[in-house]
Amino acid sequence: MRQAGVLDVGCHSALLTVVRWRAGAALEPVFSRKVRLRLQETLDRKGRLGEAGVESVERAVAEAVAADPDLRLPEVFAFATSIIRDAPNRDEVIARVARATGTRLRVLPGEEEARLAYVAARQWAGPAAGPLLVLDIGGGTVEIASGTGEQPSAVCSLPLGARRITRDWLPGGSIPSKRRLAEVRQHLRRSLNAATGLPQAEPGWPVLACSKTFEQLARLAGTRGTAPRARRRLSLPQLRAAVPLLAGVGPARRAKLPGISRHRAEQALAGALIAEALMEACGVRTVEICPWSTREGLLLERLGVPLTTSPRPRLAG
Repeated sequence: MRQAGVLDVGCHSALLTVVRWRAGAALEPVFSRKVRLRLQETLDRKGRLGEAGVESVERAVAEAVAADPDLRLPEVFAFATSIIRDAPNRDEVIARVARATGTRLRVLPGEEEARLAYVAARQWAGPAAGPLLVLDIGGGTVEIASGTGEQPSAVCSLPLGARRITRDWLPGGSIPSKRRLAEVRQHLRRSLNAATGLPQAEPGWPVLACSKTFEQLARLAGTRGTAPRARRRLSLPQLRAAVPLLAGVGPARRAKLPGISRHRAEQALAGALIAEALMEACGVRTVEICPWSTREGLLLERLGVPLTTSPRPRLAG
């Protein structure tokens, strides 16, 4: 039985996930440890991670990998998402974390994150899904990928993440006026329309949305089927109806809305506007929420799991 571990260090948490797999079976969760982070609060105006942020990453990584030695954890693939990848002092942060913890964080290009999200979504959907479009909204970037096989035929990464748009256009997470709301929408639409080779949804293609942003927006919309195992979906009209609800309150009250977590409330409005523009630009009317993304793509590839229709567990996250 093979075993693999991935440590995902992002804006809101450092999450260690270990799974095992044997041929013909589903992935089996072995161990999970999450340490909360609030790195967005430690960034300066140039996007540099401040001293408090670096120290919190050191502590989080050390705590995440400090597992019981009886677990005999495998070698862990540790990577940092865009909040560290795009920081001007990235190399300094990675070097300090390596000295303090013995764990060297890697950074993945946005296109590679898009590819891995597609790999995960393809496995989650199964080979019977046919051609597939995958959308993923992160803190710093959005990733789009499409294809008909195990690997995508087209990938795209754009600097339009929810944290970035909040910082640049909606400081504090609030909307100052209807005019600013229109300006943000215009900026997003222009940026997406100018993107070369943006993957599109073809008629009949399933569209999977792989991110906490989409998941929380779907929960806010209250979209769930009646069957116990029904998958969650989000339509463009439902998303558009959610925008004024999010824009009408500040982050503190937003965190009390159904599905919106406290640590993502500030960027929830930006996330909704990005999701709206992304679905419009890719010709999407409805997305299905996929709980797997880059992290699961890494686990699948490190384990060498072939495309299969075997049951999929919900991995901790």
